[in-house]
Amino acid sequence: MQAFEKLGVNPVAISVDSPSESQDLCRKAGYTYTFLSDPTTEVIRRYDLLHKGAGVKGHDIARPAEFLIDSSGTIRWINLTDDLRVRARPDQMLQAASALASQ
Repeated sequence: MQAFEKLGVNPVAISVDSPSESQDLCRKAGYTYTFLSDPTTEVIRRYDLLHKGAGVKGHDIARPAEFLIDSSGTIRWINLTDDLRVRARPDQMLQAASALASQ
């Protein structure tokens, strides 16, 4: 987290889980960044990240994705996958953020 903060990056996660489920996950996993709940998938759909029926019992979930968005709201970097187990590693995101900061 310190490396992200040093680059001016404020991590935010968005999930279809309810606020209480998200709070439980953060507490158990030790996440300290902002975790937003989007059970109606309104924001998830805006970013075209809905993965229909891919969740437990066929529930809709968010497709795995990472974005770096600047202060004006412009998406500057994207990592998308179709595999729920694959995410960008922190070092990949830090490298991308560092490259953007030096532009």
